[in-house]
Amino acid sequence: MAVTLKEVAERAGVSRSAVSRSFTPGASVSARTRAKVEKAAAELGYAPNALASSLTTGRTKMIGLVVNNFHNPLMLEVFDLFTRGLQDRGLRPLLVNLTDATDPAATVRMLRQYSVDGVIVASSTLPPSFAEAFRKAGLPVVHAFGRAGGAPDVAVATIDNLACGRMAAETLLARGYRRLGFLGGPVAASSTEDRRAGFLAALEGVAGVEVEISHASAYAFEAGREEMERLLSGPTGRRVEAWFCGDDLLAIGAMSAIRAAGLTVPGDIGLIGLNDMEMARWPLIGLTTIRQPVADIIAAAIGMVVARIEAPDLPPEVRIFPCIVAERGTLRPVAGGPAPGARA
Repeated sequence: MAVTLKEVAERAGVSRSAVSRSFTPGASVSARTRAKVEKAAAELGYAPNALASSLTTGRTKMIGLVVNNFHNPLMLEVFDLFTRGLQDRGLRPLLVNLTDATDPAATVRMLRQYSVDGVIVASSTLPPSFAEAFRKAGLPVVHAFGRAGGAPDVAVATIDNLACGRMAAETLLARGYRRLGFLGGPVAASSTEDRRAGFLAALEGVAGVEVEISHASAYAFEAGREEMERLLSGPTGRRVEAWFCGDDLLAIGAMSAIRAAGLTVPGDIGLIGLNDMEMARWPLIGLTTIRQPVADIIAAAIGMVVARIEAPDLPPEVRIFPCIVAERGTLRPVAGGPAPGARA
């Protein structure tokens, strides 16, 4: 049988309300009473009931974590960092898988049923309307990996995808590549749009450069492999010297297709990805990629949603985190020096 609050009160020689206040952050209780309660609780093996506490405080300490691409192993890294970060603050994650979801209103209803204190939308492909739907429903919300541009209606912790596209183009140009390709994810995703726009902007006006643009159906290995197979079977695919893939998993899928076609990376075709997921660092892959500071973004998103729970009137803000190039082995060496922004 679970130890009850009444038993702790009797052991400590205090009232039940004193026990309740002792386990309620910020509640008024003397240090002497708190010490007696904690000693009695430890002796009896008592742990406060979180659900019962929420009835007193009006807060569940649950944070809705909205994710929509579990086909990508990066999401496992994201989920691990988010859950540990929330638990370290005494909060509990409530995971919502929105793969193939299209209706933000249904997601809002679902999370309201669990009385979450706040919401973190962790996606670079969900439209801003998903995060905005939570704000309109009165829930504190932060969009992690959302779009950086403009004046968003919700708080955003992210990277500058336009800058990443430019960085990829500059990195390829520094290695002497002139027939370049962009392999993006879903064509309508804001991350795809911005990475493509930044890539093309950096190449505009550069003499002798040819560019091939293509898109995979998802940020997924099979989608990257299938699209690269299609490109290599066509008249222009093998002309491309190096591809900027808008996601590491796309790049790894493309690498698989290139090798299956009897070509080598980077001997025949160079590749640069984006994210620096754990798999990209495996020796058999060794993908040169643009490193997104995932841990920093997640820590910021947690801090931002907690701040908005405490102060719901905080205005929207955008925190943008810089990226760097992680050098490995899928591009040919730089002629005459390191690539712009490159790090080991």
